[in-house]
Amino acid sequence: MLDLRGKGSQVAGNLPAPTVPGADVADAVSGIIADVKARGDEALLDLTRRFDGVELGSLSIEPAAMAAALERIPPELRRALEQAWERILAYHAHEPSPLGAFEAEGTRVSHVDVPVDRAGCYAPGGRARYPSSVLMCAAPARVAGVKEIVLCVPPAADGKVDDATLAAASIAGIDVVHPVGGAQAIAAMAFGTQSVGRVDVIVGPGNAYVAEAKRQVAGSVGVASAFAGPSEIVVIADSSTPADLAAIDLMVQAEHGPDGMAWLVTWEPDVVGAVEASLARLIEVAPRREDLEATMATAGVACIVDTPEAAMAVSNLIAPEHLELLVTDYQGLKDRVRAAGAVFCGIDAPASLGDYAAGPNHILPTHRSARFSSALRADDFRRHIHVVEVSREGFEVLAPTVITLAEAEGLDAHAESIRLRR
Repeated sequence: MLDLRGKGSQVAGNLPAPTVPGADVADAVSGIIADVKARGDEALLDLTRRFDGVELGSLSIEPAAMAAALERIPPELRRALEQAWERILAYHAHEPSPLGAFEAEGTRVSHVDVPVDRAGCYAPGGRARYPSSVLMCAAPARVAGVKEIVLCVPPAADGKVDDATLAAASIAGIDVVHPVGGAQAIAAMAFGTQSVGRVDVIVGPGNAYVAEAKRQVAGSVGVASAFAGPSEIVVIADSSTPADLAAIDLMVQAEHGPDGMAWLVTWEPDVVGAVEASLARLIEVAPRREDLEATMATAGVACIVDTPEAAMAVSNLIAPEHLELLVTDYQGLKDRVRAAGAVFCGIDAPASLGDYAAGPNHILPTHRSARFSSALRADDFRRHIHVVEVSREGFEVLAPTVITLAEAEGLDAHAESIRLRR
């Protein structure tokens, strides 16, 4: 319980800081990356044996095996995956087209969008399977025009990747699946091994070790949504919202397991008691009770503020991955959003719709990185190259300016390259 009533401008100082992975995580990840760079496939096999308890026969799963899995899954699951894929693909195809040309006094600057050649996707495993993350990673890459997409996913106890994940990979046109997870998968995609080809961009959510690995390899490879870590949600609710709906939506993100975050923010104290009662009842019978209790125990917060505006101020400071506005009149609150991965408005737009089939990507910034980053999109798989064309008139317009600035910086060759053309 966090009571921020009467705190006014002191709200920021009263919010708990997000947990930062310690040196133990960073050091462990650094060692894994170095091992993969040095030993390649041998390291991947050893690390999979060590961390997953699995003896892999192969580090690659080809499209034929994915297609076979697609035929094996139940028809209703196949229809759901295909409908979700179509909606996600359509949404990303709707993203704005490239900028038009800029022209001024004889200078023309056009823009060329060039997709990266190879994209690496990561889908978590272990506690659950995430075929939806496969679709979310691959759709914007396909829209961007990426030629080759690979997927890394932790293997199950039997050393295999589940059929639902392979079926999603088949629907999305993934070129190859590697049954490798954790920091070692990120290192393999970033630097390449005998079986895992080096990629240009790595995307996808994961635990603290995966997020730290992405942070450490950034610069050697493009990393989109680098802070796509444990799941987070802020639910802003008032008494107009049934307590069970607020409770279940908190549970939707909390059931991903520990290290996540689930906040209820309200200006009506009675809402807290009602939602807490609903949570206790629903968690008691939930299949993922242990994961829910672990998240709620460490980062389940009920926050009481003075006004709806104060609720939004708290949310903007938290910058949550998911923000739900479970209030009747959400328009005024929606306009106050300054930092959030995705916003869901009203009781008929739960975050679970966005997690699977609304269209926008569910790979979202976490750990307060929504202050400066955004959801995964097609642009994360593109390189933007500007092309400059200058007429003689345009050259004469800019020449004196360039000479003056170059001389001021002591870069005579820059100035001389202009003088020689005059």
